[in-house]
Amino acid sequence: MEYETKSGRAGPGNPTSPRHGVRKNLDFEPLSTTALILEDRPANLPAKPAEEAQKHRQQYEEMVAQAKKRELKEAQKRKKQLEVRCKLEESIGTAAQIWNQEILPNWSTTCTSRRVRDLWWQGIPPSVRGKVWSLAVGNELNITHELYDICLSRAKEKWRTTPAPSLEAEDAGSSDRESSLELIKLDISRTFPHLCIFQQGGPYHDVLHSILGAYTCYRPDVGYVQGMSFIAAVLILNLDTADAFIAFANLLNKPCQMAFFRVDHSLMLTYFAAFEVFFEENLPKLFAHFQKNNLTPDIYLIDWIFTLYSKSLPLDLACRVWDVFCRDHEEFLFRTGLGLLRLYQDVLSPMDFIHMAQFLTRLPDLIPADQLFQHITAIHMTSRNRKWAQVLQALQKDPERCSPVLKR
Repeated sequence: MEYETKSGRAGPGNPTSPRHGVRKNLDFEPLSTTALILEDRPANLPAKPAEEAQKHRQQYEEMVAQAKKRELKEAQKRKKQLEVRCKLEESIGTAAQIWNQEILPNWSTTCTSRRVRDLWWQGIPPSVRGKVWSLAVGNELNITHELYDICLSRAKEKWRTTPAPSLEAEDAGSSDRESSLELIKLDISRTFPHLCIFQQGGPYHDVLHSILGAYTCYRPDVGYVQGMSFIAAVLILNLDTADAFIAFANLLNKPCQMAFFRVDHSLMLTYFAAFEVFFEENLPKLFAHFQKNNLTPDIYLIDWIFTLYSKSLPLDLACRVWDVFCRDHEEFLFRTGLGLLRLYQDVLSPMDFIHMAQFLTRLPDLIPADQLFQHITAIHMTSRNRKWAQVLQALQKDPERCSPVLKR
């Protein structure tokens, strides 16, 4: 203001604010921080000392060098990411070609070969995943597309004639499991909600509804159980509707899945006990920590097994688990569980019961696939020279050894 007064550029008759007055009458207009450092001062201000000017020049050069370094680093990072993506796409394309041209046409003779098993472990290319799953799961139930249509028609008729369930009816249950048709609607909206494709109005909402409804009519003795929607949804993403239903029904007919979905307590206890045998064998310190805190496998395993990890793991990782599950059957489900415990043993070891239970029932959103599979590889499914099936069979013959699992 003193400068403006002396220069005669501010006064009662000047409507321009003091700030605008100064701004208008500067001999330069700084364009950037760089300009503030490099430009000489206006003529009406003292000139920069030589040392200060040199210091500013040096600061500017350092800023430019750092910016170039950051830019080069980012460019190298982008280039590396592009190379990795291109390499991955190339390997997936090559693998898909091998599966399509060499393995699938000769499935019965190639599916058990060492080469195919190695390729299987690396993950099945998405373009052939559905075909491989269908062949690996098989169709022991001899379900046809026509049978699916019949079951779906029956489900639609049931939907038309069955009133919406009340909360009391849902809690009380029903001897007629087909009444669970209406309960499906309550669960579909919770299936992969982040994808927004199975919710009301989504492209796969009706497909998922149809498959689950058809299954309740195909197996009224089982009906609909929470968790089924996630399994059906994963199959829908990889198979046509009727083929997804065939794979779904055959998957749920496997001994382990049937034990859980029919809530066969004695058999479920046997699976938990078998799991603990290999848990103690592979991770003795963590096993002792779980025992000390009374953390039993039913607390975290039930959800993992019910949904075949499709709810607990990122979807792309869950599909890789499914790849090997279709090859190695139920054993791989429990091996995967041990792999997860091994991956996070350092995280779990200092935790108490509550925090361990919370962590295992809500796993991290980002789990590196290669890292998890490295830990799964390190799990040995042999205990005292007995494999999984032998341990399970021995426990089934001796139920008393299973009871402590849930009594601790």
